[in-house]
Amino acid sequence: MSKQKIVIIGAGIVGASVAYHLAKRNQDVTVIERHPAAAREVTEKSFAWIHTTHKVAPEFRHLYDASVEEYHTLQQELSELQIQWHGALTWDNPALGEQHCLQKLNREQLEALEPNLQEYPEEAMFASEEGAVDPVGLTELLLSKAREYGAKVQFGTSVTQLQQEDSRLVGVHTSNGFLESDVVVLAAGTGVTELCDPLGCPMPVTPSPSILIRMKTENRLIRTLISNAQFEARQLTDHTLLAAEDYIDESVGNGPEAVGKRAYETLRRSLKGGEQLELESITVGMRPMPEDGYPIVGYHDHLKGLYLTVMHSAITLAPLIAHLAASEIINRELRSELVPCRLSRFKDGTSDDSAVSRA
Repeated sequence: MSKQKIVIIGAGIVGASVAYHLAKRNQDVTVIERHPAAAREVTEKSFAWIHTTHKVAPEFRHLYDASVEEYHTLQQELSELQIQWHGALTWDNPALGEQHCLQKLNREQLEALEPNLQEYPEEAMFASEEGAVDPVGLTELLLSKAREYGAKVQFGTSVTQLQQEDSRLVGVHTSNGFLESDVVVLAAGTGVTELCDPLGCPMPVTPSPSILIRMKTENRLIRTLISNAQFEARQLTDHTLLAAEDYIDESVGNGPEAVGKRAYETLRRSLKGGEQLELESITVGMRPMPEDGYPIVGYHDHLKGLYLTVMHSAITLAPLIAHLAASEIINRELRSELVPCRLSRFKDGTSDDSAVSRA
């Protein structure tokens, strides 16, 4: 196994996961992050639900099916990793897909599972295998472990240009100087378009905003993760409750502040003890959304040495996809699990599986 110089751009959950898997396999890894700390973009604004039972296109189903097992493996490797395996409780949700993974609960069972609801549906679906994480804590832990394996992390460092010679990337220009590379891994979220456009490599990725509401609470009000037509909420800690909402627009009535305050008031009404909730923050995260909603992973066909890792559902998928991507980068052999994720699936895509052998 040859040791390669690998520059990872981005220290969110995806970049940290890739850095961990590459560094522990003895690669020369440098992570570049423009912020002064990890997970300061969309990762810290993530609801961080390990969500596997929603409807997914068949060609991507295997990735979601394997993601929970990957988290359990990661938890065995990293004893410090805390995952809330409390399950997810859903009702009035047409997006559920994997019925064999779901247990139907009646009202009596719901009252026992979540005693602090003001009102209960007659029945709901419970995904006992699903969980949630502290996204910042997980990212910081992965970077810390990557550093223990020898990875270098440069915070407060901006990437100004990707250096191309002929049809190969040879390094990265940063605000702290030039870094030579054998492989550049783009884990920069929505920033991938800005980095790729000057190279003539347009990416079918757009920002997809979502709203995260953080509230203080005197004690734990929710035991599982609850998702229904009224609210989507979970406890991050005993004294912090999170809610997620869809972004509407920037108007006064439907802007993030208004949506967040409505979600806060809904939870105050919907939970016994909800009057103790105190609104802490309302933030908007810009998720990198590929055109079809599914991950873009793999070497770029026309630009050797460029490896793409762009995905929504990054909390769910990053540990698994990073493991598979590290295998491709190190062994230079295809992982069949990632074949549906290639850029070539888009009409104007310029990536295919032959690129792996030429990287």
